[in-house]
Amino acid sequence: MSAVLKPSKSKSVKERVSRKEWGLRVDLAAAYQLAAIFKWTDLIYTHFSARLIGHDEFLINPYGLMFEEITASNLIRIDHDGKVLDDPLGLGYNEAGFVIHGCVHEARPEAQCVIHTHTRSGVAVSAMKCGLLPISQHAMRVQRRVSYHAYEGIALDMSERARMAHDLGKTSKAMILRNHGLLTLGESVREAFELMYYLDCACQIQVDACAGGMENVLEMSKRAGDVAAEQFERPGRSSSHKDWPALLRLLERRGSNYRD
Repeated sequence: MSAVLKPSKSKSVKERVSRKEWGLRVDLAAAYQLAAIFKWTDLIYTHFSARLIGHDEFLINPYGLMFEEITASNLIRIDHDGKVLDDPLGLGYNEAGFVIHGCVHEARPEAQCVIHTHTRSGVAVSAMKCGLLPISQHAMRVQRRVSYHAYEGIALDMSERARMAHDLGKTSKAMILRNHGLLTLGESVREAFELMYYLDCACQIQVDACAGGMENVLEMSKRAGDVAAEQFERPGRSSSHKDWPALLRLLERRGSNYRD
């Protein structure tokens, strides 16, 4: 395996990219390694991406690496047509990842980061007719911004992009892919990660609550839900600049190589 992971170019990635791109690579690699800690992984089959500002290009994971193996240097850079511009390990990318992430980046250019997961709880809620229920404070972080897209099979058909973009709309920050999984988008890696954290937690809570019988599930009032949602989205919310540094410190304490 060590031979496979050997970089294909002698000049380091950090030396041949801009400072802004390197910073974005570091954040995206951190998101992957944090996802491994939070158990958002599905072997090698899900993907996070980050769009390079000022370019119709984005970064995505090499196809074949576990999330804890992903670093700033081994991320792949591709353009809007799926052409590989930089692939340090020569592993290529997951085609379904390009269909989904390329669609979102094209439809919502303000979204710098897109996170897609297949967690057990996320897939469970995606298979519930009721969708995400207003039964937890965690759900209120995302419920007003959640859209839904019907399952069409593994995302390998480029024609699905138009339908996915239509379902995503212009204001949603999260999408539940029916019978498939979860997706969040943010204007930064931090925002997309935070939204996925709350969305996945809300799904876990819902699965646990529903296990006791739907007749026992208590939905909050619309007024209370609206108040909580507005509180989460209030300007200057302090957690918006405190949580990401705390998460990076978690990686540092664990000796993570995400910055490599």
